[in-house]
Amino acid sequence: MIRITELKLPIDHPEDALRKAVVQRLGIVDTDLLNFTLFKRSYDTRSKYAELSFVYTIDLNVNNEACLLVKLSEDCHVKAAPDTRYKVVGHAPDNLEVRPVVVGFGPCGIFAALLLSQMGFKPIVLERGKEVRQRTKDTWALWREHVLNPESNVQFGEGGAGTFSDGKLYSQIKDPNHLGRKVLHEFVKAGASEEILYVNKPHIGTFRLVGIIEKIRHQIEALGGEIRFEQRVTDVIIDEGQLSGVELASGEKILSQHIIFALGHSARDTFRMLHKRDVFMEAKPFSIGFRIEHPQSVIDKARLGKFAGHPKIGAADYKLVHHAKNGRSVYSFCMCPGGTVVAATSEPHRVVTNGMSQYSRNERNANSGIVVGITPEEDYPGGPLAGIELQERLESHAYILGGSSYAAPAQRVGDFMSGKASTQLGKVEPSYKPGVNLADLSEALPSFAIDAIREALPAFDKKIKGFAMADAVLTGVETRTSSPLRMTRGKDNFQSLNVKGLYPAGEGAGYAGGILSAGVDGIRVAEALALDMLKTQN
Repeated sequence: MIRITELKLPIDHPEDALRKAVVQRLGIVDTDLLNFTLFKRSYDTRSKYAELSFVYTIDLNVNNEACLLVKLSEDCHVKAAPDTRYKVVGHAPDNLEVRPVVVGFGPCGIFAALLLSQMGFKPIVLERGKEVRQRTKDTWALWREHVLNPESNVQFGEGGAGTFSDGKLYSQIKDPNHLGRKVLHEFVKAGASEEILYVNKPHIGTFRLVGIIEKIRHQIEALGGEIRFEQRVTDVIIDEGQLSGVELASGEKILSQHIIFALGHSARDTFRMLHKRDVFMEAKPFSIGFRIEHPQSVIDKARLGKFAGHPKIGAADYKLVHHAKNGRSVYSFCMCPGGTVVAATSEPHRVVTNGMSQYSRNERNANSGIVVGITPEEDYPGGPLAGIELQERLESHAYILGGSSYAAPAQRVGDFMSGKASTQLGKVEPSYKPGVNLADLSEALPSFAIDAIREALPAFDKKIKGFAMADAVLTGVETRTSSPLRMTRGKDNFQSLNVKGLYPAGEGAGYAGGILSAGVDGIRVAEALALDMLKTQN
């Protein structure tokens, strides 16, 4: 197979233009092109006044491939395509006596369980929350009725936190084994649009994810896996450094010497239990800040110019970074075009924000986190759990600032920059449910973070005109950008540094940041577990 990169065509090109361009680029006749597929399609928005083009990467088969590659050997954009097909590392023996366990059924746990099932290991999955449709009802109860279920919400339940997000499926992780392609193909097999295989920044959207997650669950079950909902792990059984099982809130004990902990970044009670049991973990950097909302039309115009609103491009996104004078880095996080700001708490009397988009991305506002990086050395010394404790303090204070009703504190950007509490909204209507309470957000974060954000907003406005518009809305607080700790594991065996058989995985363990990277990490850890089980069995 041959791969062509940097193949450009106008965004409004006719359907047959791509095949013609491939033939012309290779200098062959049409009948020699046997087939081709899109591997990637992107566009460049750096010049919003020039004519916009799609930039394609194409994989194809031709007659006399070897000869053509030799002929075009000096063309850096025509090379042999890498083999991105997934190959399992092994298969479970028929006489497998003890099944592996996966704790958590977010993106990492889902793909760990799926891969183990495809290899015949028939995993047992323990998820503290509910199945995805009931979980959706519980989440809406918080958004519409101010009623929180601590075990079934944006953070806990089938699909994990990624279910109530933009459904972004892109990442900057190193992926030499093309495991990301495996994740994408499994989503397509479960009903996602095939465009996620080639668009530059693929996304699924919250409502579509619900049905897709269900189909993957059914596939796991059909292969012999078992998913148990409303099963919270409250203890681990460790014998001389070897994990031998877990205990549930019900008192039931499940024995296994191979257990993946794919907890997600909000399983604070489980982290505390593991820390109490001396499982090695360490504090790591994360970020804190606010959500910012603008009219999507403002972002489209600033990013796309005359192409704003073009149906083949859709709602524009952005990615921004500013290094403040006080040494802090401020950046946009989890940008949701045409989306909404959502209540993402999992604990009573705390307020946390996040962003979410549907597949259509056609809501009136754009939103993203505007967050400041913090480190344990400088901002929360005191041990592995110190970052969690800082999050809890900020979220509890945000609950009070919001009126102690799960409403979130909010402020117009103009008032935030002027250092005064907002008393009324302007042209931008906040999308956060269950509602906002106008306040002075300078009380919501440490002063260094407030100073850095105030410096960053005008800098961002120079890159995206209108970003610091007075009527834009800030909503607080954004504290769960990533896990504040890492359950450190071995580089080769993926097991805890001091507890054999315990496999920390995914975002909560500090090894992922989003759906795609969490899915990839779930596959990697499942492979390592399978190889160890096969070695132990032999």
